[in-house]
Order: sequence, then structure tokens, then C-alpha cells
Amino acid sequence: MDAGDAMERGARAPLLPEVQDDSLEVPLLKDKKRSGSKAPAVILGFECLESTAFNGISTNLVVYLETVLHGSNLASASNVTTWIGTSYLTPIFGAIIADSFLGNYNTILVSLAVYLLGMMLVTFSAFLPTTALCAAAAGASCSTGAAAQVVAFVGLYLVAVGSGGVRSSLLPFGAEQFDDDNTADRESKTSFFSWFYLCVDFGPIVSGVFLVWIQQNVSWGLGFGIATACIALAFAAFVLATPMYKRRVPTGTPLKSLCQVVVAAFSKVGMKLPADAELLYEVSDKVDSQPKIAHTSEFTFLDKAAVISEGDLEERQEAARSWKLCTVTQVEELKILIRLLPIWATSIIVSSAYSQMNTTFIQQGSAMDMNIFSVPIAAASLSSFEVLCVLTWVLLYSKVIVPALRGFSGVAGEPSQLQRMGAGRLLMALTMAVAALVEMKRLSAAANGEAINIAWQLPQYFFLAGAEVFCYIAQLEFFFGEAPDTMKSTCTSLALLTIALGSYMSSIIYAIVEAFTATAGTPGWISDDLNQGHLDYFFWMMAAMCTLNFVVYSAFAKNYTLKTVLS
Repeated sequence: MDAGDAMERGARAPLLPEVQDDSLEVPLLKDKKRSGSKAPAVILGFECLESTAFNGISTNLVVYLETVLHGSNLASASNVTTWIGTSYLTPIFGAIIADSFLGNYNTILVSLAVYLLGMMLVTFSAFLPTTALCAAAAGASCSTGAAAQVVAFVGLYLVAVGSGGVRSSLLPFGAEQFDDDNTADRESKTSFFSWFYLCVDFGPIVSGVFLVWIQQNVSWGLGFGIATACIALAFAAFVLATPMYKRRVPTGTPLKSLCQVVVAAFSKVGMKLPADAELLYEVSDKVDSQPKIAHTSEFTFLDKAAVISEGDLEERQEAARSWKLCTVTQVEELKILIRLLPIWATSIIVSSAYSQMNTTFIQQGSAMDMNIFSVPIAAASLSSFEVLCVLTWVLLYSKVIVPALRGFSGVAGEPSQLQRMGAGRLLMALTMAVAALVEMKRLSAAANGEAINIAWQLPQYFFLAGAEVFCYIAQLEFFFGEAPDTMKSTCTSLALLTIALGSYMSSIIYAIVEAFTATAGTPGWISDDLNQGHLDYFFWMMAAMCTLNFVVYSAFAKNYTLKTVLS
């Protein structure tokens, strides 16, 4: 499991309200409404299979790259974070394609074809020879199965493209199956979102407990093959269920409105703002059933886009006037995104730290005694424990933490979204510190020829789950609440973008650590033999980065102006 799974699980009650999507307001291309339609159930089953397939590749990927494709610890960790980053970058392009050209159904269909091809190639790579082949001459270089590496990485990046298209469109497509004008359907849609995120949890548990064991104890090809069979079955079920789907036409992107504000503001750079904000342009009624947003005094330069000039009144064509004069609501939508930017940026550091669960945490666990009560446990299987810890933290939050805070402060309600995100960032720093302490103990034991038990990693996974609950889930709630109604999907893509950038940042950090710590005489902090390296220093560095990130976030959160919607 990775940070993206955490994002996708964001609507788990009681921490997140129902997700809304602007695609629901578009006229139907096909509206085959059926009472008791099984389409939502098909989509939920699809998500279970897709989550199992993706996690069947990602959960143990770092071990596959090291042990089968003979990559170094550092290179394997970097390759995994880069790949995961790409997997959560592609949804942005998938959302644009779905909104502007293909629609959700066709985007999912095309993406599934690419997804399945990628999974097949990754599986095929496990059957290619990867043993080192050396020339007979002394000192000759060795080849380590270049064909397998090429096939594996081509397959992985096809999976990144295909999964991105599915990830951007599946949830909105599921929402399309419900009629918002029907009370029963609205209630069913609320349940659908809850069930959807439970299905996202299904994949990490199955892959962490079942597929990881098969990969490391039976056959990598069989483990990947089962994951591939899951996506093939999902593909077949999705296509066979086509007659029962509701499908909607592409809506276009809301980014056009933001560009209009920028263009209009710069075209009026020489104009003065009126002393009374009430004189700025705004329609008297709701536009396209969207509520108006109250004017704020921040980023006043953008207000010039709503200043009314004589040229605006003379412009007869609406399309041309929209690039010269914008409503206050349009201006405020852009201001909201600007205010969200620092909050969003601090999540990149959090995602970079979270990605260690798929790389350095697994490498650390692989250097320990991997038996708990005489039962062999793969290091990657502890990701399933993290999922269970997430559920534990959700219960602790609602049943213990919130009541305790109410009793201590005497204030009704619960911590704000901004406060919860701050707590998550602080817990992430604590997670890295605990991982560093565990690594120090492991190195100390290794120096005496001993190996500590992998159960020592459980506390860092527990705190990591707490950081996920407070940071990622609250962040989705906050972004959905603050985002304009026309930009809910856009903000979802922005949230996923932090996962991509965080993973890329991890790869950059690995490269910097290698450059500054590896010399001719020492292997560096992240060594192929962890007993010769200093992974504890790396974790301490990540803890310091997360602490500084918390301080920066707190400064922005303290001065954040919440959106006000006019009735």
C-alpha cells in the first residue's frame, strides 16, 4: 500500500463528508435508469480487483527489483518511488482526457487495455532469465538479465499510465450511476462512497498477506500472474456490465475559468479598484446552480478582473467578454487555489516520508529476524498491519481522542481540519524518529552478531497509520470543503499530485544522500548491506525535515482564511 491508497480511502466516516463531483450536473448521454441497478455493485467489485492487482505489484516491488533483477538497495528504492510517483501523476492527465474528450467510461476502457498489457509484461519478466552471466575472461563484466529489466520497466510504466486513467475516472463514474433528484439514490450514493473506500482497503490486505507470501515462497511469476488475472477479470466484468451503465458526456475543464481571471486581471493592470467591493462585477443569481463566494481582501490584484469598464459593457459576444470581465466568484475561486497552495505544498514532504513504507521500511525489515511466534513474515506484509492500524486510529479518534479533547477544553465539536492536518504532520515526524531508533537498535545488535525481531517495526507502522488518518483524510475533507463546487475533481487530482511529487522527491533525496555520504572508503547511509550503512541517519534526517515542515505548515494554517459561501 502507498500514500495514494491513503488518499483514496479519504472518505471513511466519520472523518470525511460525502464527495461531490461536478460531472454529475451534466446531461446524460445514455440514461438507462433501472430500479435496483447492479452497476454500483459491479464498480465496487471492480475496485476490489483493481486494488488487489496494483498492490500485488507495488507492495513487494522493491524486493523484486533487488533479489530478482539484481538492483542495489539505493537504486531499487529510487526506482520504486519514481514509479509510484508516476502512477499518481498520470491521474491528472486522465482527468483532463475524461472531462474534455472521452468521458469517464471510455477513459476507463482505454486505460484498462493499457493496464492489462503492463501487468502481463511485468508477469512475463518474472519468467525471463535474470541470473548473472559473466564472460570467461578474468575481470570481464557481467550481464544481469537486461531483457528481464527492460520488459519489467516497460510493463511497470504501462501499469502507471493505465492505473492513472482508472484512478481518475472510476469514482466519478460510480457516482454517475445515482440520481441526485431521487432521495433513495442520494442515500445509496452515500453508502456507495463508504463501500468504495473499504474496497480500496481490500487490495493492500490481500496482497500483503497472500500475494507477497506467494511471490517470495512459491514463485514471483505466480504472484504477479494472480494480480494480472485480477485486472483481466475486472476488465471482463466492466465490459460485460456496459448495458447497465449510465454514461455522461465530457464536461470540459474548469481551468478555463481560472485562465480567464488571470487574462482579465492583467488586461486591466492600469485600472484602479473601487473603494467599495460591492461595485465589483457579480451576477445577481447563482451561475449554473453554483453558489456565489464572498469577496476577500487577499490578492487584490486579481480583483481587477471583476472591475467593470466601458469596453466590457460594449462587448456583445459573451465568449469574448468572459476573457475581459469575470465575476467575483470566479476571482475568489482562483484565490482559494492560491491559498491552498502552501497547505498543498507541505503535503509533498509528508508524502515523501510516507513513501518510505514501500522502500526503506521494507529494506530495514528484510535485515531483521522475519519470524513472529515462529511464523515467517515477509517485510512487505507489515503494510497489511498498517491498514489495520488505520482502522484502529479511526476508532481511537472518534471514541477516545475527540471525547478527551472535549472534556479537557470544554468546547463542543472536534478539532478543525487544519488542526488535524497539523497533527498528522507531527505524527509523521514521530514516525521517522521511531524508525531511526529501531534502526539504531538493529545496528547495535548486528554489531554483536545478532538480529532483532521484525516486530520492532510495528510501532513505526502504527504511528505512520496515525499520520495517514490525521493528515491525508483530513486533507481530502479540507480540500473538498474549500474547493469551489466546479473544482472538486480538480482538487482530487491536486491531492494525488502531492503523492507523485512526494515520491519523486524521495528519489531526489536518495540521490543526494548517495552523493554526499558514499565515498571510496564507505558505502553511504543506504548501503546494499545495511549493516555497513547508516539508515538511522537517513531516518533522523527525514524526521528533521518533517519537523521543519510542521513548523512551516503551522505558520500558513494559522493565517489561513476559510471560504465563505453566500446564501
